[in-house]
Amino acid sequence: MNLIVAVDANWAIGLGGDQLCYIPADLKRFQALTTGHPVLLGRKTLATFPGGRPLKNRRNLILSADPAFQPEGAEVFRTMEEALNAAPADTFVIGGESVYRQALPFCDTAYVTKIDKAFPADRWFPNLDEDPAWEVTETEGPFEHEGLGYAYVTYRRRGLSEALRSTGHTMGFAPAPGIPVSSIDFSSDRS
Repeated sequence: MNLIVAVDANWAIGLGGDQLCYIPADLKRFQALTTGHPVLLGRKTLATFPGGRPLKNRRNLILSADPAFQPEGAEVFRTMEEALNAAPADTFVIGGESVYRQALPFCDTAYVTKIDKAFPADRWFPNLDEDPAWEVTETEGPFEHEGLGYAYVTYRRRGLSEALRSTGHTMGFAPAPGIPVSSIDFSSDRS
């Protein structure tokens, strides 16, 4: 699976249930990368979309523990394990914080917009620069929007493709090498 996220200089991703900032070119990139692919997100992230509606031209896989939550145009899953079982390999994880943390072990590519500013925040993404399991494979930029610098950085999990091939596994949502499925906490609060 893939993930896509915008982070500030401290790997923060949100404050008060919203993104830290909106960069039009980044929103267009998000749309270009995710259109035609399934997206996996939490109920709180869905609430930040216009009208709280699922994204068009994408299969929306939503995590919510609320059995009454059934938005039109989306599939709702009560657990990450259920969502992963339904998610094809080309799925993009799009947030929020707890969904990213739960799904990260199953992702092999991360499309990160790195914003060159620290914002007040209450939600963070794990720092992939400090995680030896991830490596930068591509950087685009720097770019600027209204004085705000940013770059697009693509990370790939080291050795994951080889590990999957050696086991005969072809799906993109296997846990990272060395992480047993039984050790992953699927019970986190969904965002």
